[in-house]
Amino acid sequence: MTHGEAAIAAAIANAIKASGVVVRVEAEAFANILRKIEGPLIVYSQGGVFSTNHQYLTSYKGLAFFTKSREQIDLLREVEIIVASKIWVPQ
Repeated sequence: MTHGEAAIAAAIANAIKASGVVVRVEAEAFANILRKIEGPLIVYSQGGVFSTNHQYLTSYKGLAFFTKSREQIDLLREVEIIVASKIWVPQ
C-alpha cells in the first residue's frame, strides 16, 4: 500500500468512526421505536429535489435510527424536535 492509499484508508476509517452506527428503518418501525423511548429527541429535516420527503433521526440503546418518508410521521407523544437544514447519513 502506498502512502497515498494509506492516507485514504485512514480518512475512510475516521469518517466511519465519526458517523457511528446508523440503522435505516421504515417509517412504521421508526414510529414503533419512538414509542419505546421516554422523552425522545428527534432530529427532523425536510428534503427532496423533485418531491418532498421527511427525514427523521433518533437514538435508542446506543444506535442511531434514521428513516425517510413521503408522509410526515404522526408524533403523538411529547417529543423534543430539533429541526435541521439537512440530515446526512452514510450510504
